[in-house]
Amino acid sequence: MNQDVGGRQTFWVRTLRRWDLAFYAMAGVAAVTYLLPDAGDDARRAWALGLLAVLLVGYTVLARPAALRGWHAGTDAYLVLLVVVTASTISVTDGGFVLLFIAYSQIWFFARTRVTGALWCLALSAAVVVAVAASLGGIGAAWSVAGLQMVASVAFAIALGLWITQIAEISEERGALLTQLGAAQDELAASHHAAGVLAERERLAQEIHDTLAQGFTSIVMLSQTASALLDRDRADEAGARVSQIEQVARENLAEARALVAAFGPVALQGATLAQALGRLAERFEAETGTHVAVEVDAQAADIDAEVAVALLRTAQEGLANVRRHADARHVVLRLARDGGCVTIDLADDGRGLPADLREGVGLTGVRERAAAGGGSVELAAAPGGGTRLRLTLPVAS
Repeated sequence: MNQDVGGRQTFWVRTLRRWDLAFYAMAGVAAVTYLLPDAGDDARRAWALGLLAVLLVGYTVLARPAALRGWHAGTDAYLVLLVVVTASTISVTDGGFVLLFIAYSQIWFFARTRVTGALWCLALSAAVVVAVAASLGGIGAAWSVAGLQMVASVAFAIALGLWITQIAEISEERGALLTQLGAAQDELAASHHAAGVLAERERLAQEIHDTLAQGFTSIVMLSQTASALLDRDRADEAGARVSQIEQVARENLAEARALVAAFGPVALQGATLAQALGRLAERFEAETGTHVAVEVDAQAADIDAEVAVALLRTAQEGLANVRRHADARHVVLRLARDGGCVTIDLADDGRGLPADLREGVGLTGVRERAAAGGGSVELAAAPGGGTRLRLTLPVAS
């Protein structure tokens, strides 16, 4: 019921100016009617005009502000005034029936509920019947006709009022639902935007870890090696390390520019995945002295760029872990395709997995790439010692 009341009040406030115009226009018509000679003698016309003036003041001063503020006592008081003025005017002059057009419509907009609206209509009709009986001097045939007319009028007024009220309530409910839907859509859009921003940040963080961070790690290790060689007066070997530092720095710069431009890995620009893996192995071997054997299945060459990026990043992460933790002498890097899946497999002969292994950002990124591509990751001890990292992803046939 509170929802019905709220809907009616909202409808009233939203359509208030139009009902102002309708009320004052009908009041003007009533005033003109009361001035006609058929309205009765001067005294009756004066009474009718005075009652109309009271109704105008009551609407302007009491009913309208009360409706805007939701003050029910004020609107109820106005409805009492409306019933009294309408019935009194009808008892004074036949032109008073014009006020019924105003009265029935205002009852439905000022009443709190449908039930109270119907009750006010009945009260108005009863008051009008009494007024007609009083003006006719008692109960008679004319009174009976007027009574039947009032019964028909009140039935029509109640039916019409209920119908209009229902339309108003449905309109407000739909408006509220549309508002809620709009708010939900805005909230969903904001949520998607925030999720997109977070996903992009995570992607960039992973890309930086897989490229720039590993490159800087290489630069640090090569710098330390070059410094140690200089301390031993092995300038030629130190110079070779400095050249490697320059090469890694240039590659890092290219990777940084590619990230800014939202391109894929520099190693895959103008090269196949097999070529990129070969260069990666050569650079790793030159920097660390660890031999890397690359084995590429010819069937694995035809894969899309997104899968190629995931495979290359996994190889980079695997070699970075070999550099940091394995102390290996040999690494085997295999790229193979079996039906609808492609696999990159990296195995070393180093220390193996520690008992208290805690995955860092790199391995977490490998698992996230596998999950995003619908694949799987395996990290385990390699046969004969060392560690084995394997990423398997589905590919189109």
